[in-house]
Parts: sequence; structure tokens; C-alpha cells
Amino acid sequence: MTKPRLYSGMQPSAESLQIGNYIGALLNWKSLQQTHDAFFSIVDLHAITVAQEPAKLRENTRGTAAQYIAAGIDPSASTLYVQSHVAAHAQLAWVLNTITGFGEASRMTQFKDKTARHGADATTVGLFAYPTLMAADILLYQTSVVPVGEDQRQHVELTRDLALRFNSRFGDTFTIPEVAIVKETAKIYDLQNPTSKMSKSAESHAGVIWLLDEPGITRKKIMRAVTDADGGVVFDRENKPGVANLLTIYSVLASRTIESLETEYAGRGYGDLKKGLVEVVLGTFDPIRERVAELLGDPAELDRVLASNAAKASDVANETLATVYDRVGFLPRR
Repeated sequence: MTKPRLYSGMQPSAESLQIGNYIGALLNWKSLQQTHDAFFSIVDLHAITVAQEPAKLRENTRGTAAQYIAAGIDPSASTLYVQSHVAAHAQLAWVLNTITGFGEASRMTQFKDKTARHGADATTVGLFAYPTLMAADILLYQTSVVPVGEDQRQHVELTRDLALRFNSRFGDTFTIPEVAIVKETAKIYDLQNPTSKMSKSAESHAGVIWLLDEPGITRKKIMRAVTDADGGVVFDRENKPGVANLLTIYSVLASRTIESLETEYAGRGYGDLKKGLVEVVLGTFDPIRERVAELLGDPAELDRVLASNAAKASDVANETLATVYDRVGFLPRR
């Protein structure tokens, strides 16, 4: 039986991924690679829609790949590659740009939000066209399922619209992908501001747990996490967001129900909850950090794995691109 095709990706926008990336994406991907024909990409083309320092981008790209692998993404069980290593992403994006209305691209929420914050003059054409590049990422692989957070739902819906539009104009070409929204219960919030999602782009890193943080730093951040004056270890997202956030992290990493944690820590202080969480987080991330160091210690081998996977991805992507080029009427190169 053929496995359904899956595509997802993450930007190499920081030296280290954070715990929200691990819980919200990588744990899900690790499971899905067993049941799907999975394509996972480090989307460096998307990363340059904002200013990047070239040497740092290269370093972060390799480091992100190492963290994928160390966290359980198996490059022999899935296709793990760097987006810019497959030229068809940019080539298909151009074709999709030509069937995307200016108005519908302007309505993309992320673009509108960034334009509102920074002004039109500070916003690039690349950022404007980001959703069509994302559509190309997905459609190149005849993807059936796209696991994303709620904030990316609109982009996948645009992808579906573009696939349907192309198929209507030029004949059946693209698989129409389904969006699989990651469970809201897995959303991780900033330890210092537990009403805001934990983010690699946070103004302060005091509330961000990085996968590659040294144990002492991780311990300090968790022990200093914002809670409240009530003292009860109870999950209440609205009234006790800090405690709810700690319980969510604990529950996911320890594979335990929140109810069992509430029972275990009933009548005990937040300090005990935090100490328990420290042990769970370090028990999860210490082996990942060690494996990342091993992978980055042999960059030539890591690059070989990425190149091999990019060749596999290119075989699939180029077949789709060739069909697209034929359908739109491009003269083939002989």
C-alpha cells in the first residue's frame, strides 16, 4: 500500500530551535514519517525574505538539519533536504505567481500584519510572494497532507486554490493537499510572558527554552518561569497561564496526562513542579544536544546526507515541474 505524501518545513532562522518547535513540529514529524512518505525541508529560500547574514545563514541551515536528525527525523526513512538545493522550488513559484491575483496575495494575513507593523517601504516583493513559494513547496511533491500550525492555514488554503485553478486551466496536474492543523493543546508559551507564544524571534530570550542551551541555563529559565500567587498546581489557561504552560510542556515531554500531574503536585509548591519539569526537559534535550554536536563535528558527512536527500527530492520535483512546463506551453530544451 502506498503511503500518503506529506510535506513540511521550517526556517533556519536561529542557531538553535526552541522547545515550541520540538513539541509543535518535530515530535509530530517523527511520528508521521512512519505512516507517510514524508518530505521535510529546511526552507532557506523563505528565510531570505528578511535580511540575513550569509555566513550565519549557512551555519544555521546546517545546524537546523542536525537538530532535525538529532530530534528523530530519520533521513533514511524520510526525505530531509535543504530547499535551495532543489531549484524546482523557485521555478514552480514563478509559474504560480503568474496565476495568483494581486488582491488575493495582498489579503494574506501574515503579509498584512508585517506591512502594518513595518510599512510598505520596508516590505519586500519576496515577502509578498512568500505564500506562492510555499504553494510551490507543497505542490511540487504532489503532497496529500500538510501539517502546519493554525497561523499557516491561510497559506495552505491559497495553495489549494492555486492547484485547483491550474488544474482547471491546464488539465489535471497537481494533487489537492489537505491541511492537518497541529493540536492547539501543544502550543507552547513564553516562560516570562505566558500569554504570548514562545518564538525564536522573541525580543528577550529569557522565556525561551532552546534545544541547544546548556543544562544550567535551561534549569535557570524554568525555575524563573512566571507563575502566580495562588500556589495551586492546576491547569487553567485563562487564569493561570504560566502554570498551564509548565504543565503542558511537562505533559508532552513526559507522556503523561495533565490530570496525573495535577494529582502528583497537589498540595506542593510551584518550586517542586519546576524542579520536576527541569529533569524532564534535560532528560529529553541532553541526548539531542550531544547528537547535534556529533553531527556538526563531521560536517562533510552531514552535507553528504543532505545532498543525497536533495537528489531524491529533485527527482520527484523535476517530474512535476516538467509536466507544468509542458502544460503551460514552454518550448522544451533539446
